[in-house]
Amino acid sequence: MKVVVLVKRVVDYNVKVRVKADGTGVELGNVKMAMNPFDEIAVEEALRLKEKGIATEVVVVSVGVKQAQETLRTALAMGADRAILIEAATDVAADIEPLAVAKLLAALAREEAPQLILAGKQAIDNDMNATGQMLAALLGWGQATFASDVVVSDSVATVTREVDGGLQTIKVPLPAVITADLRLNQPRYASLPNIMKAKAKPLVIRKPDDYGVSVENRLTIIRTAEPAGRKAGIRVASVDELIVKLKEEAGVL
Repeated sequence: MKVVVLVKRVVDYNVKVRVKADGTGVELGNVKMAMNPFDEIAVEEALRLKEKGIATEVVVVSVGVKQAQETLRTALAMGADRAILIEAATDVAADIEPLAVAKLLAALAREEAPQLILAGKQAIDNDMNATGQMLAALLGWGQATFASDVVVSDSVATVTREVDGGLQTIKVPLPAVITADLRLNQPRYASLPNIMKAKAKPLVIRKPDDYGVSVENRLTIIRTAEPAGRKAGIRVASVDELIVKLKEEAGVL
């Protein structure tokens, strides 16, 4: 069984994101970039399927700038077999819209013919949470989002999903698209020997024109701003005073 894993290059989650002074976007100059954490979980899950003998090949795919090769090499160092980069932008600040990404990935999936596509539930830079769902719709495949447990057997994936009310377990026939939630697994660290081996693993670079897909944005970002700062708290002398303030000032009662 071939498994394709979608990965995205984002600002490292340990870095404090800062907005540019002119409000045109997020400051990316000299900022550490890394694999989207949820995508890293998806890569780990694919590797575990391979170690169990369920998956025979793990292919990692990214859509973005040429610098995303570093992100793909990280996935290769973790244990993926080969990588494909669809170089769809030259500006590192450009964020390709989910629909365009999904169309590119759908075209690639038809070419690669995987039995399973894994991805993170969302990217931590724009929090769209849309690419996996759009991809499943374009392919006409079943989907299971927010996965916290995945069991694959007999061409069926049994997936436990994290939903608002708790946990939901569903079955989807393969091929399918599954998006990983935080508690699915704990990703492994790439060892130094595997990092060296990753340099020799195949990494193919493609262009959107190879798939006949336009990546022109349909949305325009008007302004980016820091979230409003929280006001300092106050002390109250009694419960009665607290109730009055919650009712008259905070408006929550």
